[in-house]
Amino acid sequence: MKIKLIMVGKTTDKILAGLIDEYANRLKHYIMFEQIIIPELKNARSLTFEQQKEKEGLAILAKLDNTDEVILLDERGKQFSSVDFAALISNKMVFSNKSMVFVVGGPYGFSPDVYQRADSKLSLSKMTFSHQMIRLLFAEQLYRAMTIIKGEPYHHE
Repeated sequence: MKIKLIMVGKTTDKILAGLIDEYANRLKHYIMFEQIIIPELKNARSLTFEQQKEKEGLAILAKLDNTDEVILLDERGKQFSSVDFAALISNKMVFSNKSMVFVVGGPYGFSPDVYQRADSKLSLSKMTFSHQMIRLLFAEQLYRAMTIIKGEPYHHE
């Protein structure tokens, strides 16, 4: 199984980008992990929020295969403990041959078409974080999940 993280726009904060890359490199020891960056829209200021979501949505959908399981990182998504998230990932690794694709949208969220294509939504917290910070939190939680699955000492109960 492969896990992909699709992100709208690159991570501009160099410290965050370095930490995300650190976890992405750690993940390579456990699973195939790929980060896919969709370029930010040109002339976004001339577009309404809805137009931006539509254009970003088309770019997101273009990166998906028909067989991908798509999980949106969304504030209205289901929340898991780290252990429960690890169990979800482990279950998918055993019983599914689909790629799991997690998606971080742009600053105004997802278009209706992206919501319609999604298989589920995941919330990392009830709190609001920047889209760039969510990337780091997700990468760390995915790494934590892999160490839980392997019984390694990174996670403490």
